[in-house]
Amino acid sequence: MTAEGFLEGRRLQLARGVLLQCIMGGYPAARFYGSDDGDLALIADPAQIHRLPWSDDPRALAICDADELSGESSNLSTRGQLKKVIARYAARGLAPVVATELEFFVFAPNTDPTQPFRPPVGLDGRREDGQSAFSVSSNNGLRPFFNEVYKCMAALGLPRDTFMHEMGVSQFEINLLHGDPLLLADQTFLFKHLLKEVALKHGLTVVCMAKPLAHTPGSSMHIHQSIVETASGKNVFSDAHGEPTAMFRHFIGGQQAGMADFTALFAPNVNSYQRLCHPYASPNNACWSHDNRAAGLRIPASSPVARRVENRLPGADANPYLAIAASLAAGLHGIENELEPSEAIQGEFAVPDNLALPCTLHAALERLKRSQLARELFGQEFIEGYIASKTMELTSFFDEITPWERRVLAAQA
Repeated sequence: MTAEGFLEGRRLQLARGVLLQCIMGGYPAARFYGSDDGDLALIADPAQIHRLPWSDDPRALAICDADELSGESSNLSTRGQLKKVIARYAARGLAPVVATELEFFVFAPNTDPTQPFRPPVGLDGRREDGQSAFSVSSNNGLRPFFNEVYKCMAALGLPRDTFMHEMGVSQFEINLLHGDPLLLADQTFLFKHLLKEVALKHGLTVVCMAKPLAHTPGSSMHIHQSIVETASGKNVFSDAHGEPTAMFRHFIGGQQAGMADFTALFAPNVNSYQRLCHPYASPNNACWSHDNRAAGLRIPASSPVARRVENRLPGADANPYLAIAASLAAGLHGIENELEPSEAIQGEFAVPDNLALPCTLHAALERLKRSQLARELFGQEFIEGYIASKTMELTSFFDEITPWERRVLAAQA
């Protein structure tokens, strides 16, 4: 909308169905968002109004809450769902603290989607061949791009912890500083948007698919989670002697109880399961461990004050609001019901059947359909609408015959 209209306080409204729009642009049946498809009000968060530093013309972006015209948050809003989970913690005198690690690939423009992605040509005139992981000079070939990314992050108030080259060809990772879950979800969303916009200015393509390249590690969005007492700021996962608390165990137990039901929320696309079924430190299980990257729930080595649980299931393609909401809601479910986790695993291990997770989008959606826990935590309207939208996307995928099928199966009797 115009700056004048925004500053005058003009209300911006949006059809409810847009919150269930699938990635191809279509919509599920109107019954999933109200047969009248009435309007929602978009209410800008005053703390999340940003001048866009990469834009030559003066432009701004405002992150909004999607509220019903009667004033309450829409059940279809993922940002609203996260705010409800945070409020449930607050009612118990608790505040979750999270941090996200986002991985992404930087590629040359890909004008023909039937062809694989390729690394860009760097300042040295060459394409990376995959030998730059964790190197101190690994992003020098893309220095102009990353310099503008850093400047734009500073302009948007996005503090960064560490930035590094990851295991994949032209794959990078940023660790955002820990803090309030809603703030971190907003920052993760803004960072992904920033990456793509700055990349276009530099003739590059940033891809946050979970698995854009075969035989190469995929891209995750690990979520680090701890809980503090609102009054004291004390980490409730550690006691006065620095030992793990019962609440720590119950949080892990809740995560384990919800991970299979919520896999479709953490891994929302067909491609998500390419990452999970070809694991390079991307475990598709609900096991937990102390500092073992093969476990879906990892307890990083840390001091007692920083004791936390890392959920390693979400991919870079996950909605940060929904993934954080689902992970925290599962942990709170464990605390409220005093759920006990399985035994911790170490070293090489076989995943028990009860801790294995769905390995296709179809299986994950079927599990979500059967989940009473998902309906209790997120509401019938949201879960049924989400399943309807994702089912449309899965159907669209199955409507297309892939090059592999033509290449391998056409000659079969």
